[in-house]
Amino acid sequence: MPVDPMLQGLVTGFAVEAQEVIQKVTMDLLELEREGLDSGALAKLYVRLGRHLHTLKGSASSLGLQDLGDIAHKLEDALAPLKATTQKMPRSVVDVLLHGLDLFMLRAQAHADGRGDSLPDPAAALAQLVADGPAPESVGAQAAPGPNGAAEPEPNSASEEAGASELSAQLDPQAESADTGWRVSVRQVTALMREVERLREVRLRVEERGRELDRVVTVLAKQGLLAETAEARTLLSGTSRSLRTDGEETSDIVDALEEGLKAITTRPVRTILDPLQRMVRDLSRQLGKEARLSVVGSELSLDRRLLEKLQGALVHLLRNAVDHGLELPSEREKAGKHHEGALTLRVEQQGNLLFLECADDGSGIDVTRVRKVAESRGVIASDEAERLNENQLRDLIFRPGFSTRSDVTDTSGRGVGLDAVRASVEGLQGRIEVNSTPGQGTRFVMTLPVDLGSSPVLVVRALEQLVGLPMLAVEATQLARADSLRLGKRKAHLEYQGQLLPVVDLGARLGLRALAPPAEGQPLLIVQSGGKRVALGVDAVVGDRDLVIRPLPSEVRDVPAWQGAATLSRGELLLICRPDWLVTESGQTQVTAQRRALVVDDSLTARALHRAMLEAGGFSVHLAASGARALDRLATDTYDVVICDLDMEEMDGTQLIARLREKRETASLPVILVSAHDSAAARERGLAAGADGYLSKRECAAGRLLAEVLDVMSRRGARA
Repeated sequence: MPVDPMLQGLVTGFAVEAQEVIQKVTMDLLELEREGLDSGALAKLYVRLGRHLHTLKGSASSLGLQDLGDIAHKLEDALAPLKATTQKMPRSVVDVLLHGLDLFMLRAQAHADGRGDSLPDPAAALAQLVADGPAPESVGAQAAPGPNGAAEPEPNSASEEAGASELSAQLDPQAESADTGWRVSVRQVTALMREVERLREVRLRVEERGRELDRVVTVLAKQGLLAETAEARTLLSGTSRSLRTDGEETSDIVDALEEGLKAITTRPVRTILDPLQRMVRDLSRQLGKEARLSVVGSELSLDRRLLEKLQGALVHLLRNAVDHGLELPSEREKAGKHHEGALTLRVEQQGNLLFLECADDGSGIDVTRVRKVAESRGVIASDEAERLNENQLRDLIFRPGFSTRSDVTDTSGRGVGLDAVRASVEGLQGRIEVNSTPGQGTRFVMTLPVDLGSSPVLVVRALEQLVGLPMLAVEATQLARADSLRLGKRKAHLEYQGQLLPVVDLGARLGLRALAPPAEGQPLLIVQSGGKRVALGVDAVVGDRDLVIRPLPSEVRDVPAWQGAATLSRGELLLICRPDWLVTESGQTQVTAQRRALVVDDSLTARALHRAMLEAGGFSVHLAASGARALDRLATDTYDVVICDLDMEEMDGTQLIARLREKRETASLPVILVSAHDSAAARERGLAAGADGYLSKRECAAGRLLAEVLDVMSRRGARA
């Protein structure tokens, strides 16, 4: 029956409202079929469920949508016999109700789109719904992600089509109720975000100017001319106080602007996470498994566009966890596990960095099997597989074409797998990592930048290097005292709140110096991550800053020590350390006699990262931002090796090598070229120019730089 044109606007609004109600009903149904609920909780759920269905029926009927009213009425009939019980809802009844909700939403959306007159009579569908409901294997709220990582509905499945419509309606901005306010483009909002970032940087500079004024007052006071400088010091002190007040007001304005932009451009994460509960339930039934999805952090609000792009990745990870990760109930019980598998989605935002974790308590990743499958499918050659460690073997699951399924099913075996997930995450300038323990489960962690938000960062110093630590990871700060330290032959521990925490020297952890016990009065930071805590020894605590943390370039994003980079008030680059790397057990690098390296690169980030990796190997490192500056350095200092970017303005790497080979003092100096290009032609060009080694920046990120430097120096020494 066509909708009265005068009511079409109301029908569109009803479809949006119905979607929200149906999502609530779906969540209640999933709760009702689970074990462990007491009779009081069950009674409340049944009452709430009946109220929601009655609301759907009444609203549909008032708009003349009789087909929708009939569907809601049949669902009420199916629920009625259970209202007085204190038992969990049978799965067969849940199947019927979920199928009916799919049918309701599919037709409601058709009415909202003006296609109601083309809908078939619902009588047959209603008769089938009440008669026996759908078979478990035909129920599926989501289809497998397609080649681009987005969910694609399987053909010939009405329920899956309805489920896909349900999720797309959740994520479609056009599905929201009409807004009579202003309409602005994405470009305009993005430009405004950039201006807010500029204002935040101005605020940082204002704070720095205030500190400079305070230092000037201190210097004047030390000159001994107190009378002569009294007036100047008074004026400067007053200006400093005013500047602090202005800085605080600027900070309030920046915070208000950020909150306003967030309200305009974001939506709750639950809009994509809640529908996944239904997907997990239906897929588990289809595969004969049992699973429960727990969601932490669904109350967060994120950029709408980011949520839409993450949808496919999350769907794929969860489907993969149910299909490949979780065991059958009988197998789980034999292994001493609960028959119901546990899936967890955790979302956490730290300033302008987003962390998404997808974990399961299944069988874990069998790296031996991964290796065999990768070799058999031609994903990797046998000789290359021999050289890979366990972590690298595990990462093979992200390679294109990798699948442990030998047959093609609705959920697996198509060869379109986690490579699509990684591509989706990297397309958002993020990274994805996997950790797994055989027999205990698997955890995927995605780290993504978000456009809005700054992070509180604690800036510390190790020797002369400044390092940033996310403030959320710093639990406390205290000074080292002999009575609270327990010194062993190889390790030191701090007695803290009844526990002994291992002491980690930041300078030694970064490879800047030899490992040594903390000195009396040295600052110790209690750093926690993933349930682990350490006492981090630093040389000085510089102070806290509110900074925008940016992701590292893709070619160096896999360096394990660094979470990202930020810019300080004077433009200096500050690398932000990953707390989980700090709390992970690792052998400390012993620094012996200092060898000297010169890093030449016009990228500030690349220079800093190459420096960190070389210093971890015991090198003293100098930096040059251009070929000309490198020549100036080489004219006054001597070095054991030069690491140079191939592509630089004014003087590229090959030209710098030519200049070095012309002079007797530097003719035999080992030079390694680094480039973003990994082609055979670029490599040949570099080696033909006289380079001793050539690495792509991706190889550097994989940890090859230090090994290549040592190898080149060894070969040069042998020739000399």
